[in-house]
Amino acid sequence: MHIKKTKSLCPECLKPLDAEVYEEDGKIKIKKECPEHGSFDNTYWSDARLYKNADKFVPTTKGVENPQTINKTECPSACGLCQEHETSTILGLIDVTNRCNLKCPVCFANAAVSKKLFEPSYEEIRTMLRNLRRLEPVPTPAIQYAGGEPTVRKDIVDLIKLAKEEGFSHTQIATNGLRIARKEEFAQELADAGLNTVYLQFDGVTEEPYIYNRAKNVLPHKLKAIENCRKAGLGIVLVPTLVKGINDDQIGDIIRFAIDNIDIIHGVNFQPVSFAGRTPADQVEKQRITIPDFMQLTSEQTDNQIKEDDFYPPSSVESISDFIGALQDKDPSVILNCHQHCGMATYIFIDEDKIIPVTNFINVDKFLEFLSESAEKLDNGGFAIKTRVLAKVLKKLPKVIDDEHAPEGLNIKSILGSIFKNKDYHSLGDFHKKSLLISCMHFMDPFNFDQDRVKKCVIHYAVPDGRIIPFCTMNSIYRQSIEDEFSVPIKSVKKFH
Repeated sequence: MHIKKTKSLCPECLKPLDAEVYEEDGKIKIKKECPEHGSFDNTYWSDARLYKNADKFVPTTKGVENPQTINKTECPSACGLCQEHETSTILGLIDVTNRCNLKCPVCFANAAVSKKLFEPSYEEIRTMLRNLRRLEPVPTPAIQYAGGEPTVRKDIVDLIKLAKEEGFSHTQIATNGLRIARKEEFAQELADAGLNTVYLQFDGVTEEPYIYNRAKNVLPHKLKAIENCRKAGLGIVLVPTLVKGINDDQIGDIIRFAIDNIDIIHGVNFQPVSFAGRTPADQVEKQRITIPDFMQLTSEQTDNQIKEDDFYPPSSVESISDFIGALQDKDPSVILNCHQHCGMATYIFIDEDKIIPVTNFINVDKFLEFLSESAEKLDNGGFAIKTRVLAKVLKKLPKVIDDEHAPEGLNIKSILGSIFKNKDYHSLGDFHKKSLLISCMHFMDPFNFDQDRVKKCVIHYAVPDGRIIPFCTMNSIYRQSIEDEFSVPIKSVKKFH
């Protein structure tokens, strides 16, 4: 059954191709044909019902008012951001080096094996940060330093300080944690510099996934890094790269590990491996893990305590942003308006030994629906409209919140009432202290590339030539040419030193 027409990429030559997304045997698939390299037919989402559920939350779009490039060709052939992009940058990424202290077979950045050094200077990074902050109408609020391994840079602490100086409210580093493990005071140095989150590569609770994914057992280093972050009060999000047959049987164990360390771990963001290199098409299908696969495995491995229908796309919270913005007479500064098929997430709470998803005590669909209706009423205006709408919202809260099934000591009605009525966001701390965000973000590769998703991407790389490039096009198309242009041969660097 036909779902939609879109544009995709040839996995061989990376040229844009007409593509069709369609339903077959309960799955969503994507097919295209390259005149030179033949036909490609790949799984997009392995469950059509879950795909269609996500379609209930199609985001509104609002691109940047000052695009860096003008695209006169076919998207995504001139990324930068161009005038066709439909969202702003919520999370900016900067690869601060391609050096690494590991050689991971699954690394899409191909770090440490290129025989070239890509390492922007401090001032170049300042310029990239400013390019992200200059975006209109919403300057990029959050930055992640990545690589390579960002902590191999001796000035990484200064780069964290620089991001704060340039106005970023949230800073994080994507790291394997080795340096944090080896140097106990390093976590404290990062925290003192203003780092908010350690985005920690974490592939499982046994040594086997690390031997496959990272070519050595680094689990003891992960555990030591977590302890050092705990001493520094530095929050962690675990980031497992899921590979079928390697660690997809450890999803439940990873979640339980996060629960056991909920004092310092705030979430787990599972990332199914993407095939950015030249991978045979039949191997892709054998190894592919899609978002529904993750949701089903999560349900199975948590004894159905977390169910498939507990998950929602990030775009679902747009109605919350709209409502709060309308209460404050201004457009919300940040809207998670990424494409509804980019990822899925849920919040879980822990009550003794029980996992309690947020959907167990909040009727999320009804809650989001009446907030959306309330935001529309506020926008339409009228006599004492804020007072009347707010009173109605507070009156309706008990109808969508079931206190009997909420975790002990968590008063959701009080938290929401404080936010809506008093604009007091400090009470959100109680929510986050007792919860874990469980999410899955499936980055695209040339096999499942969907132009519609790229145009609604909110995670963008800033690069040295001034462009700002969506995540999936960066890793599918642009990474090699950018690193070639701004790299120097390793031999010449060694000779210079």
